Amino acid sequence: MESTEVKIKTKWTIDSAHSEIAFTVKHLVFSNVRGIFREFSADVYTSGNDIQSAEIFIRINPASVDTRNEQRDQHLRSTDFFDVEEFNEIRFVSDNLVVTNGDRHIDLYGYLTIKGVTKPVKLDVKFGAFIKDPWGAEKALLSVSGKIKRKDWGLNYNAVLEAGGLVVGEEVWIQCEVQLIKQAT
Repeated sequence: MESTEVKIKTKWTIDSAHSEIAFTVKHLVFSNVRGIFREFSADVYTSGNDIQSAEIFIRINPASVDTRNEQRDQHLRSTDFFDVEEFNEIRFVSDNLVVTNGDRHIDLYGYLTIKGVTKPVKLDVKFGAFIKDPWGAEKALLSVSGKIKRKDWGLNYNAVLEAGGLVVGEEVWIQCEVQLIKQAT
Protein backbone atom coordinates (compact mmCIF):
# COMPACT_ATOMS: atom_id res chain seq x y z
CA MET A 1 0.00 0.00 0.00
CA GLU A 2 1.41 3.40 -1.02
CA SER A 3 1.75 6.16 1.52
CA THR A 4 0.08 9.42 0.60
CA GLU A 5 1.96 11.96 2.63
CA VAL A 6 0.29 15.35 2.80
CA LYS A 7 2.72 18.22 3.15
CA ILE A 8 1.31 21.10 5.13
CA LYS A 9 2.58 24.46 4.02
CA THR A 10 3.88 26.92 6.57
CA LYS A 11 2.43 30.40 6.10
CA TRP A 12 4.49 33.51 6.78
CA THR A 13 3.35 37.13 6.58
CA ILE A 14 5.45 40.25 6.39
CA ASP A 15 6.06 42.22 9.58
CA SER A 16 5.45 45.66 8.06
CA ALA A 17 6.61 47.43 11.23
CA HIS A 18 10.07 45.87 10.79
CA SER A 19 10.30 45.65 7.00
CA GLU A 20 10.96 48.13 4.23
CA ILE A 21 10.47 48.12 0.47
CA ALA A 22 12.71 50.81 -0.99
CA PHE A 23 14.10 51.98 -4.32
CA THR A 24 16.81 54.27 -5.64
CA VAL A 25 17.00 56.00 -9.02
CA LYS A 26 19.49 58.47 -10.49
CA HIS A 27 18.36 62.09 -10.73
CA LEU A 28 20.10 64.71 -12.87
CA VAL A 29 22.67 62.08 -13.94
CA PHE A 30 24.67 62.12 -10.71
CA SER A 31 22.58 62.25 -7.54
CA ASN A 32 20.26 59.56 -6.20
CA VAL A 33 16.62 59.82 -5.18
CA ARG A 34 15.53 57.27 -2.63
CA GLY A 35 11.99 56.28 -1.87
CA ILE A 36 9.93 53.75 0.00
CA PHE A 37 6.44 52.33 -0.18
CA ARG A 38 4.57 52.76 3.10
CA GLU A 39 1.79 50.21 2.38
CA PHE A 40 2.55 46.62 1.40
CA SER A 41 1.73 43.06 2.34
CA ALA A 42 3.10 39.63 1.58
CA ASP A 43 2.19 36.01 2.01
CA VAL A 44 4.93 33.41 1.84
CA TYR A 45 4.37 29.66 1.96
CA THR A 46 7.17 27.20 2.69
CA SER A 47 7.57 23.51 3.39
CA GLY A 48 8.40 23.74 7.08
CA ASN A 49 11.28 26.17 7.50
CA ASP A 50 12.77 25.47 4.05
CA ILE A 51 13.18 28.97 2.62
CA GLN A 52 14.19 27.48 -0.75
CA SER A 53 10.67 26.06 -1.12
CA ALA A 54 9.07 29.49 -0.72
CA GLU A 55 6.09 30.61 -2.76
CA ILE A 56 5.97 34.40 -2.49
CA PHE A 57 3.10 36.82 -3.13
CA ILE A 58 3.75 40.54 -2.55
CA ARG A 59 1.31 43.42 -2.94
CA ILE A 60 2.36 47.09 -2.84
CA ASN A 61 0.14 50.17 -2.89
CA PRO A 62 1.87 52.53 -5.36
CA ALA A 63 -0.08 55.49 -3.95
CA SER A 64 1.93 55.03 -0.73
CA VAL A 65 5.19 56.06 -2.44
CA ASP A 66 7.26 58.39 -0.25
CA THR A 67 10.43 60.14 -1.44
CA ARG A 68 10.28 62.84 1.27
CA ASN A 69 9.07 65.37 -1.32
CA GLU A 70 5.28 65.65 -1.71
CA GLN A 71 5.48 67.34 -5.15
CA ARG A 72 7.67 64.53 -6.49
CA ASP A 73 5.45 61.90 -4.84
CA GLN A 74 2.36 63.40 -6.55
CA HIS A 75 4.22 63.24 -9.88
CA LEU A 76 5.11 59.57 -9.23
CA ARG A 77 1.42 58.84 -8.57
CA SER A 78 0.41 60.48 -11.89
CA THR A 79 0.03 58.90 -15.33
CA ASP A 80 3.70 59.76 -16.04
CA PHE A 81 4.68 57.01 -13.61
CA PHE A 82 2.47 54.71 -11.48
CA ASP A 83 -0.94 56.02 -12.61
CA VAL A 84 -2.48 55.10 -9.25
CA GLU A 85 -6.01 56.10 -10.33
CA GLU A 86 -5.97 53.28 -12.90
CA PHE A 87 -3.52 50.81 -11.28
CA ASN A 88 -3.80 50.50 -7.51
CA GLU A 89 -1.41 47.60 -6.96
CA ILE A 90 2.13 46.52 -7.75
CA ARG A 91 2.50 42.74 -7.49
CA PHE A 92 5.33 40.26 -7.32
CA VAL A 93 4.79 36.49 -7.59
CA SER A 94 7.73 34.13 -7.24
CA ASP A 95 8.46 31.46 -9.80
CA ASN A 96 11.67 29.79 -8.63
CA LEU A 97 14.39 30.09 -5.98
CA VAL A 98 17.90 28.86 -6.67
CA VAL A 99 20.66 28.64 -4.06
CA THR A 100 23.76 30.24 -5.59
CA ASN A 101 26.45 30.52 -2.95
CA GLY A 102 25.84 28.45 0.14
CA ASP A 103 22.47 28.39 1.84
CA ARG A 104 22.46 32.14 2.56
CA HIS A 105 22.44 33.44 -1.05
CA ILE A 106 19.45 32.78 -3.25
CA ASP A 107 18.48 33.91 -6.75
CA LEU A 108 14.77 34.69 -6.67
CA TYR A 109 12.96 34.53 -10.02
CA GLY A 110 9.44 35.81 -10.41
CA TYR A 111 7.02 38.11 -12.15
CA LEU A 112 6.65 41.80 -11.33
CA THR A 113 3.48 43.62 -12.38
CA ILE A 114 3.45 47.42 -12.54
CA LYS A 115 0.75 49.42 -14.38
CA GLY A 116 -0.77 46.19 -15.69
CA VAL A 117 2.49 45.09 -17.32
CA THR A 118 3.97 41.79 -16.09
CA LYS A 119 7.64 41.00 -16.74
CA PRO A 120 10.06 38.41 -15.36
CA VAL A 121 12.66 39.63 -12.87
CA LYS A 122 15.58 38.16 -10.96
CA LEU A 123 16.28 39.39 -7.46
CA ASP A 124 19.12 38.56 -5.08
CA VAL A 125 18.16 37.29 -1.64
CA LYS A 126 20.46 37.14 1.35
CA PHE A 127 18.92 34.91 3.96
CA GLY A 128 19.72 36.02 7.50
CA ALA A 129 18.23 33.46 9.85
CA PHE A 130 15.21 31.92 11.46
CA ILE A 131 14.88 33.39 14.94
CA LYS A 132 12.42 33.63 17.79
CA ASP A 133 11.88 37.22 18.93
CA PRO A 134 11.60 38.16 22.64
CA TRP A 135 7.77 37.79 22.45
CA GLY A 136 7.95 34.23 21.09
CA ALA A 137 7.16 34.94 17.44
CA GLU A 138 9.14 32.87 14.92
CA LYS A 139 10.67 35.06 12.22
CA ALA A 140 12.68 34.72 9.03
CA LEU A 141 15.08 37.57 8.20
CA LEU A 142 15.92 38.44 4.58
CA SER A 143 17.46 41.17 2.45
CA VAL A 144 16.32 41.41 -1.17
CA SER A 145 17.92 43.52 -3.89
CA GLY A 146 17.94 43.88 -7.64
CA LYS A 147 17.43 46.32 -10.46
CA ILE A 148 14.89 46.85 -13.18
CA LYS A 149 14.58 49.14 -16.18
CA ARG A 150 11.56 51.29 -15.44
CA LYS A 151 10.56 51.73 -19.11
CA ASP A 152 9.93 47.96 -19.34
CA TRP A 153 6.84 48.66 -17.19
CA GLY A 154 5.68 51.81 -18.97
CA LEU A 155 7.29 54.24 -16.51
CA ASN A 156 8.47 56.39 -19.41
CA TYR A 157 8.57 60.00 -18.23
CA ASN A 158 11.85 61.83 -18.74
CA ALA A 159 13.42 65.06 -19.90
CA VAL A 160 16.80 65.73 -21.47
CA LEU A 161 19.14 68.08 -19.65
CA GLU A 162 20.70 71.06 -21.42
CA ALA A 163 24.18 69.52 -21.05
CA GLY A 164 22.94 66.07 -22.09
CA GLY A 165 21.80 63.21 -19.93
CA LEU A 166 18.40 62.50 -18.49
CA VAL A 167 16.54 63.94 -15.51
CA VAL A 168 15.49 60.47 -14.30
CA GLY A 169 17.75 57.42 -14.63
CA GLU A 170 16.55 54.38 -16.55
CA GLU A 171 17.56 51.83 -13.90
CA VAL A 172 15.76 51.48 -10.59
CA TRP A 173 17.56 49.72 -7.75
CA ILE A 174 15.31 47.76 -5.40
CA GLN A 175 16.33 47.21 -1.77
CA CYS A 176 14.12 45.37 0.73
CA GLU A 177 14.71 44.48 4.35
CA VAL A 178 12.17 41.86 5.33
CA GLN A 179 11.05 40.19 8.52
CA LEU A 180 8.53 37.41 8.01
CA ILE A 181 6.36 36.16 10.87
CA LYS A 182 5.41 32.49 11.00
CA GLN A 183 1.64 32.06 11.25
CA ALA A 184 -0.06 29.43 13.37
CA THR A 185 -1.21 26.41 11.37
